[in-house]
Amino acid sequence: MTDNSSGMEDGEASGILIPLHEARNARLDQPVRFDRRELDQILRLYGRMVAANEWRDYAIDHLTDRAVFSVFRRASEVPLFQIVKDPKLARRQGAFAVIAAGGRILKRGQELGRVLGVFDAKLRVVEA
Repeated sequence: MTDNSSGMEDGEASGILIPLHEARNARLDQPVRFDRRELDQILRLYGRMVAANEWRDYAIDHLTDRAVFSVFRRASEVPLFQIVKDPKLARRQGAFAVIAAGGRILKRGQELGRVLGVFDAKLRVVEA
């Protein structure tokens, strides 16, 4: 008895080979995006700030090098804050950053939750 199938059924290969450089180029051509977990954290913060009547509108931009979630008080103005995901800075300063309207970086880090902590209300002692 001889087995002439050599691991192939009906003459078709079980997998498709794709050259590695083509796969990398295809992945690099896609814009940077917020994943579902990140977008959930951002939109939860946005909902709290809308309920507090601080923010009113937002925009999401997926660029080739970064993803930006911009927050507006009014749609016709410049953004109050930008939440930026820049994967190129992931190993250096952190992939996530919160940038104020003037361009000042308020917080930068590896974890989105900690970076968004800049918006948490800080308690103060009030003298009566």
